[in-house]
Amino acid sequence: MALFVAVVFGAVLLWLKAYTNHGQKLELKNYIGINYKKAAKDAAKQSFELIVKDSIHKVGQPGGLIIAQNPKGGSTVKENRKIYVDITKYRPDEIALESLSDMYGRNFESKKNELSYLDINSEIKGYEQDSGEPDHILQVWYEGKMIAGRNGRKKGIRIKKGGTLEFVLSKQDGGQVNLPDLVCKQYGELAFLLGVYKLKLGAVEHQGAITNRESAYVISQFPPFSEGKTVNMGDMLEVTIQQQQPESCKN
Repeated sequence: MALFVAVVFGAVLLWLKAYTNHGQKLELKNYIGINYKKAAKDAAKQSFELIVKDSIHKVGQPGGLIIAQNPKGGSTVKENRKIYVDITKYRPDEIALESLSDMYGRNFESKKNELSYLDINSEIKGYEQDSGEPDHILQVWYEGKMIAGRNGRKKGIRIKKGGTLEFVLSKQDGGQVNLPDLVCKQYGELAFLLGVYKLKLGAVEHQGAITNRESAYVISQFPPFSEGKTVNMGDMLEVTIQQQQPESCKN
């Protein structure tokens, strides 16, 4: 009889302990920065259930990381509580090329700043000679393929956030132009003439006294002119000037 009473009494104590602990409050761990699958297993051991509320793309971060949780870590909550979390996406968000503003002919630095707000990186792939303004976009490349240029842009291209676009930019020098004949031209004309050919004026030597440089005449140039001869854009031409018009220029 005494043994029976002892067993019943022990069972009642165990039931009371279980009943008292049921619904008890526990301190919640901070799961931010932990992979969701790993965190879910740990939470289950603590009698919690992790539920994904939202997934967000984070450039440079792997997918499945917990970036927010509710309730927050350190909170005191009841067991069997559902914990809502936001995690990083496994696949990056993408932007359709057609949704971007025109890039061909635009200034590279301005376009680079614009694209950075969309989490798209920009790099210079190279340069090509062009008669327009320097550092303007001539070609756009993505993952080894040209996707935009003089003939427009390709359709169906989607660019990953965090991805990189490569640009071929314009430059004014490097092309070939015909060498102009400057002999017998007045010095005041040279800036315009050289600008047309995208050349630069180098050293200027004087032959005799120069009283009015703008009206002085070119009597020789280097490189010397010859029909059909070409030079590189941006090259410098040297000239010798004198004040009086040479007799050979009057014919």
